[in-house]
Amino acid sequence: MTETDKRNLVAQWAFDTRPVLLRFHLWLEDVEVERSQAEPVSAHTFAPRGIARCLAMTSAATALGTRLFGQYGAGAGRDKTTYNQVKKAADAVSAYVMSEGLWHLTRTLPENHALMVCLGEGLMPKAGETPEMGANPMLGFGRVYARPEVARTVDRRVRRLLNEPGHTFEQFHEWLQTRGITLWGAAVDTLENTSRFAEGKPTGPMAVFHLFDSPLRLSRPYESYMGCLTVPARVAEAAESASVLLDYRTPRKQVAEAIEAAYPGIRREHVHVWTLRGTTRVGRLGRLWEEWEKLGVHLVDDGWKAPSGLSVFTDSGTYAPTFLVGSWRDAAQATHVFLCDGYAATAEAMQAASLSDVLDVHATMTMFSPSFALPCDVEGRLMQLDPSAPDFAERLGALIGVREVEAGRVRTYAEAIREAAASNMPLGKPALQADDFLPEKDWRVVASVGYMCDDPYTGAPGVTQVADGVYRVTTRLATRKVSSRITFTLRLMEPFETTRQVFSPLLVRFLSGVEHTTRPVKISDSGRIRNELQTMLPQALEHHGERIRVHFERITEMVMPREKQVAIRKVLEWYKANHPVWFEWLEVV
Repeated sequence: MTETDKRNLVAQWAFDTRPVLLRFHLWLEDVEVERSQAEPVSAHTFAPRGIARCLAMTSAATALGTRLFGQYGAGAGRDKTTYNQVKKAADAVSAYVMSEGLWHLTRTLPENHALMVCLGEGLMPKAGETPEMGANPMLGFGRVYARPEVARTVDRRVRRLLNEPGHTFEQFHEWLQTRGITLWGAAVDTLENTSRFAEGKPTGPMAVFHLFDSPLRLSRPYESYMGCLTVPARVAEAAESASVLLDYRTPRKQVAEAIEAAYPGIRREHVHVWTLRGTTRVGRLGRLWEEWEKLGVHLVDDGWKAPSGLSVFTDSGTYAPTFLVGSWRDAAQATHVFLCDGYAATAEAMQAASLSDVLDVHATMTMFSPSFALPCDVEGRLMQLDPSAPDFAERLGALIGVREVEAGRVRTYAEAIREAAASNMPLGKPALQADDFLPEKDWRVVASVGYMCDDPYTGAPGVTQVADGVYRVTTRLATRKVSSRITFTLRLMEPFETTRQVFSPLLVRFLSGVEHTTRPVKISDSGRIRNELQTMLPQALEHHGERIRVHFERITEMVMPREKQVAIRKVLEWYKANHPVWFEWLEVV
C-alpha cells in the first residue's frame, strides 16, 4: 500500500466513524485491516458501511475505555465485597461506553430503522455468586437506539409488550412492519470475563456485540443457562451422511465417530474438547466429562496452548473459544480438531450459536433452568416438562431420581419453565439453533468484538500503549463467511484525567467528586441520566408510561453502598427540583 493509499484509508475510516470518535474525543492516527477475503466485511453486511464501521469503532472505544478506566486488576487479592464493587465499576464503564457509542452511531441510521437490545449478559448471578452479584450494570432488553422520533415510537411499543397482558411478540413485530419500521435486534455482553478483568488476568476480557437484521423473538428480559455444542460444519455433514442427527442431545460416542468420518485418520487424543472446568462444575458436567474421557479424547484444561501459542483458560469465557472450532495441522502434519461443549449463559450461548452464520461451524443448544443444579442431561429434559400437568411433580422426581420432590423445589422449577414461556423462549424443542430465536429463518448477523486483553483463540492482542496517550486497539468484524481483524491506533485528544470523565457515566462522575450544582447543565443530561439509571439500577426502577419511578429501598448495600445511594438520590432530587421540565419523567420515592 502506498503512502497516499494509507492516508486515504485512514481518512475514510475517520470520516465513516466520526460520530464515535467525536463522542469519545479520540483521534484516529492509523488503521490496519487484515481480511480473510478480498472484499471488505461491509460489502457483505446488511448494515450500511458507516454503521458497520461505527460498530467496530464502538467496540474499540469500549475496549479502550474499560481497560483504561474500569479499574483493571483492582480486585486481585481483595475481599469479596471490594472485589464485587470492582466488577460492577468495570461493567458500568463498559456498558456506558457501548451505550453511548450506539446512541451516536444510530444518529446516522436510515430514517425508518431502529436498533433494540434483546439479550444482555449480566442480569443473573452465576454459580457461587450471591443474588446481588448478578445485579451488574448492563444493556438489557428493550433499550432502543434510533433517531428520536423512531425511538419514541418503538419505545412505546416495547412498553406495551412488557406491560400489557396478552400482547405478544408477534403482534409487536407485525405492528412495526406495517408501519414501515425496520427493527434490528442485538445481543450484548459489554464485558465478557468480568472476573478475569477484575483480577488483572492477561487474557480473556472483551466486548461482544452481535447485531441481527430483525429483533430476537423474546418479549421480556430473560437470562438463564443453555447447553451448547459447537462442532466444525463438516462434522455435522458427516453425521448427516451417516443418517445421524447431530445436536446437543447426541451421544458423544456418535459425535466422535462423526469427527473420525469427517477427518479420516485423526487420532482421538488430537480431538480437543473445550468445556468449562473446575470442581464447582462437577455436578453439572461430571457425566459429560466422563463420556468424553471414555472415548480417549483430550479434555482441554487451563494452560493448554492454542495454535496461537497462548494458554487457554476454562474458568469462564464460553464465547471466544467458538472462533477456534475447526481443524489444523501441527508441525508433524497431524490433524487436530477443536470443538466446544457444555453450557453458557443465555446471551453468550445465542451469540456463539449465531456464529454458525459467520464461521464454518454447526452450533446447537438446549434450555436449562436458571438454578442449574442438576447434571446437564437432566436439565435439558426438565425444561421440556409441562408445569401445569397434574403429574408434573412425579415426572420431575423421576428425572431427578427421587421419589418425592420438596414442594418448594417443584414450585421453583415450575416457575422457571413458566418464566421462559412468558419471555417467549422457544420451548417445546429439545434442541435449538440460532434460527429458533429469530422470527424469520432467513436472517443475518454482524458480530463485532473489541479485545481488552489478549485472546488465546484468535491470537488477537489486547489494548496496548504505543506512546503517551496513544493506544492500539484490535477489533474483529464478521458476517456470513467473511471477517476482518481491524487494528486502530487511537490518540486521546484530552489529558488522561479529562478523558476519564469522557468515558465515565454522568452519575459516576458525580460520585467521584464532580459538583453537579455548579456544572453547566445540558438538556442531554436528562437522557443520559435516564439511560444510566436503566443500565446501573434496573432493579430499582418502576415504569409508568413515559415516567420512571426510582425505588431506592429496592437496592441492597451489596449492590450499591448506602453512601452512594444517598449521593445519587441527592443528585436526582436536585435535577428534579431545578429542571422540572427536562426531568418530568423522573420520580424519586
